[in-house]
Amino acid sequence: MMSNATEVLLSKFMTKLLRHTPEQYGLILDPEDGSCTLDDLLSVLVKAPRWSGVTVGEIQHVVTSCEKQRFEIEGDRIKARYGHSHTKITYEPGTPPPTLYHGTHAGILSAILEEGLQSMGRQYVHLSEGTHFASLAGSRRGKLILLTVDTISAGQMGVSFYFAGNEVWLADSIPPSCLNVYNP
Repeated sequence: MMSNATEVLLSKFMTKLLRHTPEQYGLILDPEDGSCTLDDLLSVLVKAPRWSGVTVGEIQHVVTSCEKQRFEIEGDRIKARYGHSHTKITYEPGTPPPTLYHGTHAGILSAILEEGLQSMGRQYVHLSEGTHFASLAGSRRGKLILLTVDTISAGQMGVSFYFAGNEVWLADSIPPSCLNVYNP
């Protein structure tokens, strides 16, 4: 069994492979959904000296134990759920709850409230059904600020929402008029 620290390192490397630079390692992802077979991922992982002994079972454990639920396994295929830097993954539009949350930091709050939420080099803006995942995402770069997103108003303004799984919703952008600072 892997230690927690080793699981975190493997999760980060899997993120790099499945979300950011698969081509750098010769991993070919399906252009429709960003997936590959578990065997293909394993064959790339074991080429890295640190991961030469990793097993499919350990990959599966990382997938199920990852707090942010970054990965998804369906049958013999694995993919990153969201955040891809390579070919844009498409999702079916859906109807989110009336309020979603976005975590950010105080340093950029004024720009967000003026310009709205933009994908900023990602494929989509990431939103959460609850404050937990939004807090995890927003606390990485400074003082955490949580925003609420009025999805009804945003939808009326033409914003499409896409469900990525595990309480995560995606959008191309969110107008500033649909945002408020969350004060529990």
